[in-house]
Amino acid sequence: MATFTLPKNSKIQPGKTWPAQQGAKRIKRVEVYRYDPESGENPRVDVFEIDLDRCAPMVLDALLLIKNEIDPTLAFRRSCREGVCGSCSMNIDGHNTLACTKPMEDCSDVIRIYPLPHLQVVKDLVPDMTHFYAQYASIKPWIVTQTPAPADRERLQSKEERSKLDGLVECILCASCSTSCPSYWWNGDRYLGPAVLLQAYRWIADSRDETTGERLDELEDPFKLYRCHTIMNCTDTCPKGLNPAKAIAEIKKLLIERQK
Repeated sequence: MATFTLPKNSKIQPGKTWPAQQGAKRIKRVEVYRYDPESGENPRVDVFEIDLDRCAPMVLDALLLIKNEIDPTLAFRRSCREGVCGSCSMNIDGHNTLACTKPMEDCSDVIRIYPLPHLQVVKDLVPDMTHFYAQYASIKPWIVTQTPAPADRERLQSKEERSKLDGLVECILCASCSTSCPSYWWNGDRYLGPAVLLQAYRWIADSRDETTGERLDELEDPFKLYRCHTIMNCTDTCPKGLNPAKAIAEIKKLLIERQK
């Protein structure tokens, strides 16, 4: 029988419990993943009892209360608090989403918060996004043209042309979809993943871009594109309600059509 051993300092240990203040009537138990690579210690799960009467309704509000009033060493990313920047993406109750738009009342009795899965952890709930952003840069996320720009105006689009970008430009690169994709877990070094492929299709579909052929050439690869097995976790988890699986299918369809 095969025996598997976890890497050193990878087994999660019980952490500290921070009880609610005396007199709290509505208490929510929040379990938070903690890890500091500089400490040399195993990751742990700390338990915080939150007084809901002193906390705003979103999961991010609970994290802010913890950091501001209970444990200032807690590390996580956040910025806009409006579901626009994508900074506070994390795994909440086993589902990748944005902490700023996830109401605590929609969570289980015990809210379990972990960093996005299958990424290196910088500290606590902060994942290392370096590789993800490098993949994004590789698809040239900007308009590339061959003809000179008009001298007296912008490059224009019709309403119909602009409508083709609906469901694509709303992506905030939170990586919730890519880090929920088993194909990305297994082949993330070479498979671009649903978020980056949706962004790739966004520029392919843009009528102002003049390098569709070159973009398709770059994507026609057994790993960059075709590791997608239509598992659909990406579409299920997207906090913006987008459909990365459809964008990937559209790229595959364009590659087939140009061979006819």
